[in-house]
Amino acid sequence: QVQLVESGGGLVQPGGSLRLSCAAVLSIFSIYDMAWYRQAPGNQRELVARIGSDLSTTYAYSVKGRFTISRDNAKNTVYLQMNILKPEDTAVYYCNARHSGFAANYWGQGTQVTVSS
Repeated sequence: QVQLVESGGGLVQPGGSLRLSCAAVLSIFSIYDMAWYRQAPGNQRELVARIGSDLSTTYAYSVKGRFTISRDNAKNTVYLQMNILKPEDTAVYYCNARHSGFAANYWGQGTQVTVSS
């Protein structure tokens, strides 16, 4: 059974940092593209960052230079290091695993990130 479990969310002041983790129960984790999405109240879910099975990365324009996505295939875990956080980064952050060849697309339950003074 596939599981994606996010952790590391919380309340942080503007300018602060957080690191999100997503631990995956997933066969052959290394072949999946992994991503972080976020959804703020009243908004659609949006892509924040993606890291491919080839370790290529993609970032939303709004987080470039502030956020870094990485993965540890030995630990079946993907990370999102978030620096210089802004109030507009407040959202529920979701982990996603995708493999187009298997028509697989999995989601975690989400972790709340609140940036406020």
